[in-house]
Amino acid sequence: MPTYGAHAFLWIDEWTTEKGNHAIRQAAELGFDFLEIPLLKPHEFDAAAHKKALREAGIGATASLVLPRGAHMPEHPEKAKCFLLDALAQLEAIEGDTLCGCLAYELGHLTGQPPTEQERAVAVKTLREVADEAKRRGMRLGLEVCNRYETYLYNSLADGQAAIQAIGADNVALHADTYHMNIEEEGFYKPLVEVADVLGYIHMSESHRGLVGSGTVNWDEVFAGLAAARYTGPLVLESFAAVNPDLAAATCLWRPPNQPPGVLAEEGLKFLRAGAQQAGLS
Repeated sequence: MPTYGAHAFLWIDEWTTEKGNHAIRQAAELGFDFLEIPLLKPHEFDAAAHKKALREAGIGATASLVLPRGAHMPEHPEKAKCFLLDALAQLEAIEGDTLCGCLAYELGHLTGQPPTEQERAVAVKTLREVADEAKRRGMRLGLEVCNRYETYLYNSLADGQAAIQAIGADNVALHADTYHMNIEEEGFYKPLVEVADVLGYIHMSESHRGLVGSGTVNWDEVFAGLAAARYTGPLVLESFAAVNPDLAAATCLWRPPNQPPGVLAEEGLKFLRAGAQQAGLS
């Protein structure tokens, strides 16, 4: 049976101690199994307060991030590595076990050229080093691939699969996202099945980042593809009710979603559960 997660930006526009604990409570009240925490500023993260809030709510946590400005991994591997290790330490402190997202690149950082072999080699080497530290802590990594307008480094699921195979660590998986797939892939079913060997985490996100099921993502194909891939990882609802200015600039989200947070979360979870059950994932 799949577990269901929710990205915190369903409810809040930035992660602070107060807002983060509010998102934790909201996720628990609606019946999510865990909250995905945007761990964008590890040095400001109040791990003790959030660990207490998670325990009181009775849910778990994963974390996702994007590399900050000036830490694009192909250009600044040591800065990127230090940032990721700081994030791992904070996630471990709240007993989370999965760090995913844009681990290898800075969103919005484009060179005007395709990725070079050297750039990807640096990313693979650095991620392998981070994976070693994550494994020592009993933790997993999820490498997310994003569309061509947000990064040039890894765009397709096949890109991510090749990177993970090159890293060669059993605690690194592919983090898929249906929003990015809608831009980059030739459909949904076949690409998901073709990366079944490395797929470990997925953002269930609509084409316009609003209410799932109200856009152009072919959800029948998504659920069928996950079933055919024998996917056993979490299904994470990612709709953005509000985002911080940095993320808004990187992802070009200039207008509010088509529904308020309560509808995005409650109806979104119902949609995921129904789709998973119909496809035989439950």
